Amino acid sequence: MGSLSTANVEFCLDVFKELNNNNVGDNIFFSPLSLLYALSMILLGARGNSADQVQKVLHFNHIMESLKPEYKDSPQCSQAGRIHSELGVLFSQINQPDSNYTLSIANRLYGTKTMAFHEQYLSCSEKLYQARLQTVDFEQSTEETRKTINAWVEDKTNGKVKDLFGKGTIDPSSVMVLVNAIYFKGQWQNKFQERETVKTPFQLSEGKSVIVEMMYQTGTFKLAFIKEPKMQVLELPYVNKKLNMIILLPEGTTNLEQVEKQLNVRTFRWWTSSSNMIEREVEVHLPRFKLEIKYELNSLLKSLGMTDIFDQVKADLSGMSPAKGLYLSKVIHKSHLDVSEEGTEAAAAAGDSIAVKRLPIRAQFMANRPFLFFIRHGHSNVILFCGKLASP
Repeated sequence: MGSLSTANVEFCLDVFKELNNNNVGDNIFFSPLSLLYALSMILLGARGNSADQVQKVLHFNHIMESLKPEYKDSPQCSQAGRIHSELGVLFSQINQPDSNYTLSIANRLYGTKTMAFHEQYLSCSEKLYQARLQTVDFEQSTEETRKTINAWVEDKTNGKVKDLFGKGTIDPSSVMVLVNAIYFKGQWQNKFQERETVKTPFQLSEGKSVIVEMMYQTGTFKLAFIKEPKMQVLELPYVNKKLNMIILLPEGTTNLEQVEKQLNVRTFRWWTSSSNMIEREVEVHLPRFKLEIKYELNSLLKSLGMTDIFDQVKADLSGMSPAKGLYLSKVIHKSHLDVSEEGTEAAAAAGDSIAVKRLPIRAQFMANRPFLFFIRHGHSNVILFCGKLASP
């Protein structure tokens, strides 16, 4: 699983950097894992140069090279390559129905009914990805198709992701659309007390500020002090510590741009390594926030190197369909996050009397300026979500 989590982090940071360059000063939020998962469904049916490009962008090329050649072209699902079955296993681990966090994912390929799709591809994608390609009539029933897709996404995300496609946003000439929507709301291992939440200014980049609802709690958390660039790295566990949120908060005169410049797989690993992340008493101030962001990722994926798949002439999706002219018309990704006080239980208050005697020096973590955050699966280190809160 190590190689998969490395690919996930690499892909996450690539996408983040592209989004960051294209949306300067904006909030950013997406799910690298769910995108990886969705694009792997395309990879399953891609061949030739199209497949090579997708593999490269997803950083699967190193993993794929380690597969025996006969795996790559074998017709059986079980032989579709380790990467597809590993992804499925990983996904089901994280996506186990659990009362402690809500993770709803709507992942589906919609293809035009004017083309025939290989039964082999349909059954394999269902087996490996629990997602069967749905055929629709883009050309004749564009509006109806739009409503069908929106209703399905809304249903799959428990009503959280509504109107994925606005009126007139689906082109009647579409042949295949990849839809990927995800909603997350976790319960903190230690909840923030609502009565402690106060209105506090949040410093925006250019000297302005906005008032936010700032949550507060004191507890024992893993916290790192990084000297260069100067920042704090805090880990806030969700219930059962299966998932956690990692926050990169610049300190002093360091701004977020300096952190972003130095962010890569190596630095991210180092900043969040166990040698840096030490358990200590921390006073945590974190704004309550909700993010819901939709991206159309065609141009972003093209700039990362996945070009052929969007090109009617060059796309090779012969593993999906014998038809010529099948290409990916649109990739839509929408994710929704809710960060509030809710947790499973408050930390026990009995410790107060002891605290008076030893008066620990508490570290202050005051997230009142833009920061980066990652929601990570503790066991595999896979990043489910990546975001930047520039303006709550």
